[in-house]
Amino acid sequence: MNKSTGRKPAKACYEHIGGKLGQLLLEQFVEKGWITKDNPADRHYYITDKGIKEFTKLGLDLSQIKEE
Repeated sequence: MNKSTGRKPAKACYEHIGGKLGQLLLEQFVEKGWITKDNPADRHYYITDKGIKEFTKLGLDLSQIKEE
């Protein structure tokens, strides 16, 4: 952290946000119901209908995310 400006790092890893910022975003998206898992043991999350609405309001182009 750059102590003179108080800036906090946002770590990019491959094509995603990692580090503490990524963890905090994930937790908030789950808490708000924007993303979820079918089963807690699943590795991957999916975007809920509410998430599609809210991410779109933020100006995110979700068409760039491939469906599985």
